[in-house]
Amino acid sequence: MKEIRDYAELKKELAFYADDDYREFAMKGIPCERPFIGVRIPDVRKVVNLIPRDCDEKLLKEKPVAIEEVLARGMIICRFSYEEMLNWFDSQISYIDNWCTCDIFCSGLRKVIKKHSAEFLDLKVDKLLSARDEYTVRVGLVMLKCAYVDFDYLNEIFERAEKLADREEYYIRMAIAWLLSECFIKFPAATTGYLVISHLPKWTFNKTISKICDSYRVDEETKKMLKKMRK
Repeated sequence: MKEIRDYAELKKELAFYADDDYREFAMKGIPCERPFIGVRIPDVRKVVNLIPRDCDEKLLKEKPVAIEEVLARGMIICRFSYEEMLNWFDSQISYIDNWCTCDIFCSGLRKVIKKHSAEFLDLKVDKLLSARDEYTVRVGLVMLKCAYVDFDYLNEIFERAEKLADREEYYIRMAIAWLLSECFIKFPAATTGYLVISHLPKWTFNKTISKICDSYRVDEETKKMLKKMRK
């Protein structure tokens, strides 16, 4: 089987999967100043799977340029053990500047932090949520959505959403709405109780309701009730 052992080979393999039509499509949906190669996410995973584990750190020391290189870097980190991942986590955050690289990285981390969720919340997530950068905060929120929507963490999620209620950036507000909609789908009574007393701005509150109503996991009667709650 072919192996990728250096960064030049990584870039060459990504270029092999490039699709101009997909590149144009991705550029329209992912606001980002980085160049796009035009590689679909499943194909980025195929490329990463060609990297032997003994080459991981060598490749991570290179600075990614294209969005697909950032995605590949995150996927490499997500196959580390929890302790190894921590060594590279902050460096990956510094390269995240759009919703796509944020969300794919967070999704991949879910299994890595599963047995360390309480520690990771204190060690990393809360620092992300207190950051000034829009996408850094989004990473924290999407991590909550991917790994912490559990009854034991509900109050902590609601507290953190309240602390961010004044943030006006689009991708922070969207992430809050996405997070709370997931909380509602799994824990409707508790989440409704929070929404009733929340201080979320009108836009975020209504977007949360919209995202809940978009879900096929919510029945029509509940959707009618929620729509009456809109501000």
